[in-house]
Amino acid sequence: MSKIPPELEAEMTPAVKAFVLALFDRLDKVEAKLAKAEAKIQKLTPRNSSVPPSTEHPHAKPKRKSLPGKKRKQGGQKGHKRHSRDLVPSEDCTHIIPCVPEGCRRCGGDLQADNTPPARHQVWDLPQIQPIIDEYQLFRGHCRCCGITTQAGLPRGVPSGQCGPRLAAFTGLLMGHFRQSKRRASSFLGDLLNIPCSAAWTVKIQNLVSDSIAIPYEELRGNLADQKQLYVDESPTKEKRQKAWLWVAVAPMFTVFGIFGDRSRQSLVSLVGDYQGIILNCDRAKMYLDGKRLQWCWAHLKRDFQKLIDSSDGKVKRMGNDLMREHRKLFECWRQYQSGEIQWRTFQNKVIPIREEVRVLLLRGRFSGNAKLIGFCNELYDRREHLWTFTRVKGIEPTNNTAERALRPAVIYRKLSFGTQSAAGSRYLERLLTVSETCRLQNRNAYEYLVDAMNAKFAGNVAPSLMPALKQTAAAA
Repeated sequence: MSKIPPELEAEMTPAVKAFVLALFDRLDKVEAKLAKAEAKIQKLTPRNSSVPPSTEHPHAKPKRKSLPGKKRKQGGQKGHKRHSRDLVPSEDCTHIIPCVPEGCRRCGGDLQADNTPPARHQVWDLPQIQPIIDEYQLFRGHCRCCGITTQAGLPRGVPSGQCGPRLAAFTGLLMGHFRQSKRRASSFLGDLLNIPCSAAWTVKIQNLVSDSIAIPYEELRGNLADQKQLYVDESPTKEKRQKAWLWVAVAPMFTVFGIFGDRSRQSLVSLVGDYQGIILNCDRAKMYLDGKRLQWCWAHLKRDFQKLIDSSDGKVKRMGNDLMREHRKLFECWRQYQSGEIQWRTFQNKVIPIREEVRVLLLRGRFSGNAKLIGFCNELYDRREHLWTFTRVKGIEPTNNTAERALRPAVIYRKLSFGTQSAAGSRYLERLLTVSETCRLQNRNAYEYLVDAMNAKFAGNVAPSLMPALKQTAAAA
C-alpha cells in the first residue's frame, strides 16, 4: 500500500489525510487490476510480437530453454532400431518391370547376364479411380391378347435411385464418422472418385443410410434397460439453431447416442428407459439423482478438489489438499487392484480408512461456516453412498471416462458443423455415431456393416443386428 511521506503527513489535517489515504487505496486497486490484465494479455500474446496472435495457441506452453553442451539433432538418433517397409512378394505386385543394363558402366562394353537374383525396388501408388456403373435396360413387351404394354422391373436388391450400397455406405461414413460437411463430401466424391455429386444428393444419401440402420439402432436402444451398468454422459449441441443435448450411454459391448431437446431426466429416461435397477456411472448433474444406484465420477471430483486448492481462501485450500491426498491414496489402491497386486477383498479393506477420512473431511467442511465449502460438502456428504459404489460392486469403474471417450468424436463433430439442421439430420447423426462406436467396441468394420445394411435395405430386408454375439446366442436359445 502506498504511504504518505512523513514530512507531508505532519502538515495534513485529519480530513485531508483520510482523503489522500482513500485515493492511495483506490490507486492500489487500479494498479492490481492493471497488473492482472497485463498478465492475461501477456499469456494470450505470442512471445514473438511480430506475428499475429492467431499463429499460436493461447494455451501453448513456453519453449524449453536449450541446455548447454552438445545439441541433439532432429530425427532418429544414432544407434536406434531401423524401421523400414517390408517388400511384398513379387507375385502380389500389380506389374513387374525388368530393368537390364545397356552396357558396362566403366567402358560401355556388352554385358553377359548373371544368374544372381535382381535387386528389388517397389513403388506404391493409387490406381486411377473409376466408378463402377451398372446399367439396367428395362425392355418392354405388349400382349397380343389385350394389347397392354409391360415393362421389365428391376431385379431384387437393385436400388431405385442412382446410389449403390457401397457408395451410400462410404458417403454416410464420410459425413458422420469422418465429420465432413455436405459440400466437402460432394467435392470429395467428384474430385477424387469421379462421381458427379451435389450437396443435395449427399442429403438424400444421408437419409438412405439413416433409414437402413433405424431398426438395429432401436434394438440397441431397447436393450439398454436390460444392462446391469451403463456409462452415461451428455453434451450441448444444436438442432435447427436451437439448443439441444447429445446423450450417450455405453454398455459393455455397444453404445447408443441420442439427441434430445433438453437435459432433463425425461431425456435420460427416453434414452435408457427405467434405470432404477441399473448402476449409472455419471457426473453429479441433478437429472441423475432419482437413480438409486449411481457411481459418481472421481475424475470430476479431482477437478473440483483442484479448484479448492487453487482458492485464495486458506481454509478452502486446506480442504482441497486434504481431499486430494485421500484421492491419491484411493487411486493407488485401485491401481494395485487393477494390476493384480492385491485381491478384491484386500482392496475393499484398504479403502475403509480412506472412506472414513473422506467422511470426516466432508463433515468438517459442512460445519466450517465457510460459504465456499458448505454447499460443496453438503452435496457430497448427503449422497456419499454414490462415491463408493465401485468399492461395493465388483466390475464398476470409479470414473466416467468411458462415456467421455465415446462422446469426444461427437463433440468434435458438433464443433466443426455447429450441430444438425433438421430432425432427420439428428436421427442420422445419432444412428451413425451408434454404429461407428459399437463397431469399434466389437472390433467390426463399420464400412462393411453399412454396406450390408444398404444391401438389406435395397432388397427389402432388415439390416444385420448390432447386438453382441453372446446376447444374440442367448436370445436364440
